[in-house]
Amino acid sequence: MILLQGVGLARDFAGDVLFENINVQVQERARIALVGRNGVGKSTLLKMIAGVETPSAGEISKVKDLTIGYLAQDTGLTTDRNILDELLSVFSELTVKEKGLRQLEEEMSELAGEDLSALMGRYDALSEEFRRLGGFTFEAEVKSMLNAFHFTEERWKQPVNSLSGGQKTRLALAKMLLEKPQLLILDEPTNHLDIETLAWLENYLKSYKGALLIVSHDRYFLDEVATEVLEMSRGHVRAFTGNYSDYMLQRDVLAASEQKAFDAQQKEIAKLEDYVARNLARASTTKMAQSRRRKLEKMDRLDAPSADGRAATVIFSADKRSGAEVLKVNSAAIGYDDKILSQNISLDVRRGQALAIVGSNGVGKTTLIKSVMGQLPFISGDAKVGANVSVGYYDQEQGRLTVSQTVLDELWNDHKLLPEVEIRNVLGSFLFSGDDVKKTVGMLSGGEKARLLLAKLAMMHDNFLILDEPTNHLDIDSREVLEQALIDFSGTILFVSHDRYFINRVATEVLELTADGSTLFLGDYDYYLEKKAENVEIAADREVSVSVSQDNRAENKAQQREERKLQREAEKLETEIATADADIAQIEAEMLSESSNFEKLGDLQKMLDEKNAAKEGAELQWLQLLEALEEMKE
Repeated sequence: MILLQGVGLARDFAGDVLFENINVQVQERARIALVGRNGVGKSTLLKMIAGVETPSAGEISKVKDLTIGYLAQDTGLTTDRNILDELLSVFSELTVKEKGLRQLEEEMSELAGEDLSALMGRYDALSEEFRRLGGFTFEAEVKSMLNAFHFTEERWKQPVNSLSGGQKTRLALAKMLLEKPQLLILDEPTNHLDIETLAWLENYLKSYKGALLIVSHDRYFLDEVATEVLEMSRGHVRAFTGNYSDYMLQRDVLAASEQKAFDAQQKEIAKLEDYVARNLARASTTKMAQSRRRKLEKMDRLDAPSADGRAATVIFSADKRSGAEVLKVNSAAIGYDDKILSQNISLDVRRGQALAIVGSNGVGKTTLIKSVMGQLPFISGDAKVGANVSVGYYDQEQGRLTVSQTVLDELWNDHKLLPEVEIRNVLGSFLFSGDDVKKTVGMLSGGEKARLLLAKLAMMHDNFLILDEPTNHLDIDSREVLEQALIDFSGTILFVSHDRYFINRVATEVLELTADGSTLFLGDYDYYLEKKAENVEIAADREVSVSVSQDNRAENKAQQREERKLQREAEKLETEIATADADIAQIEAEMLSESSNFEKLGDLQKMLDEKNAAKEGAELQWLQLLEALEEMKE
């Protein structure tokens, strides 16, 4: 079933067309990724679909009562409520129903006879509806969601307004997931999430019952979640089937096909035009020339295939070769003010390696980088750089830029002997042209600062690059350019990144950092995940194998003891169930005799509920014990 459809959508600003004639269709349970370069209008299109903005042309139709959840980029919650109460507010209707149940319970204690029976009927119906809507589980669901997004229990009473911007955005996403809209529209939902939370979110969205429309720069995330890709390019949208990697393959094939068709048409046009030019004036061939000219006039000419805008040109080259041993870290501990984040860290980086550092937030990945760079002291241990090693450093905090300098001076001051035209050419390759180079660094966006830092790094020609989150602020195209530059780099790379797709493309090894030490995996990110899973299985199998080999007979005796224990527990539960049946019958008889005593009747009802609940629990345990005994005998 189609949930939403946009036909002929367009958006212009003061006559400048951002996009036009866009058709979008969202099916039930769709998983759509919307991709395209920065500035093509992805966020604007999402806002139109979400009903936040009105299209300049075209219309959007949707099924009746369609519920839409829209999370804009870096948009957090603003409320005086605390974290827990804000998420519990999603279930306000259930809270009202729960209060209604408590009210009915009070009223039941004051009624008798037919009035009581009628009220009990209402109570049973409301209680069943409450159960069906998740009334007995919603609090646990809220707490589970908070834990998934790293809001630990000690913070649940913290006011939402006291959170940082990133924390407010994470909380807004958590709340929207609890609301479960039929169409979930997410604009960069992976910002501010660590790898562990990203993996959880991917699994959650795979089983999400509604439809998804997502914009994200996280290509690994799109590979895991998306089954359709919409590409926005040159003001139009094209649809592809599959995840992001499937889209990339199809896009390349399509681009090659379009180029081939364009080249063939251009060749035919040139041939026809040449014939017309040579034969139009000759009486014997003028009719044939006129025929070819009409063919040219009627021809539906193909546009030249071209990229949507320019991409930065990144090239890293080393001006000298380092020694074989580039960096060695010996039994190091890292942290701040004697607070150890990680210890027992050993690292041996060799020439030509591309080593990715991964680990949970707060374990000290950036701290390790800063300690290696000499910006923070090691708590214990040390780091030694090898012979002929020159280090280039990319700082994720972008603190190595001078905000008061112009873009031109930021680069030129490091290379005063180079002519201005050469500096401008380098900046141009990183998409700084014309008056852009006269902007001060403080005026630049995060993405522009990132490109400027990369330009500075490329100009240094170091043979050992240490990069801390280099893909932050970069769009997908810029990330791909950076990846290829690092893959082509002949030197050595040590980097920290949350971008798993980037790690897969660039890394030759992965170093996992934990509080207790470091572990090296000789492959990319997918290999790292596979080996981690294998190690868990091996450890579990080893424990089982050791246990079995130690004493099979002891295990048999233990099983026999367990069978006897379960049998005794089952017999005990049978007695409890029989006693409960007798107590229930006695209470029901007493309720009939006390039907005019409202206060006594209320007390008896509570006793009856408690006995019924105890009996149901005992029966459930009894059935589970019988099943366990059957399995042990098989």
